[in-house]
Amino acid sequence: QVQLAESGGGLVQAGGSLRLSCAASGRTLSSYLMGWFRQAPGKEREFVGAIRWSGGSTYYADSVKDRFTISRVNTKNTVYLQMNSLKPEDTAIYYCATRLYGSGWYRNTGDYDYWGQGTQVTVSS
Repeated sequence: QVQLAESGGGLVQAGGSLRLSCAASGRTLSSYLMGWFRQAPGKEREFVGAIRWSGGSTYYADSVKDRFTISRVNTKNTVYLQMNSLKPEDTAIYYCATRLYGSGWYRNTGDYDYWGQGTQVTVSS
């Protein structure tokens, strides 16, 4: 079992920044990939980006590339999502999720094994 807990959401003006955290506990040493997703009201949950626990390589959705950065601190079992130049369309509940095994990159919600409860990000215009 892996438990994930997001934090750091809130209200920010357009153009501002927020940093979300995702703290993992449990079978984290076996995890392969940590992903970030978001879900806006009335929309499907969408992929934001992901990071490999080993090596730290990252992959992003085109909509957030060059604005969002994912990093991790393995010793803390924590992954971060730094969000800069925020836009109103970034408003959503943000979730972290982990996939235990694999190779390559995974963008679909069904590809992930465990999920956090989500944290709300609201960007005002």
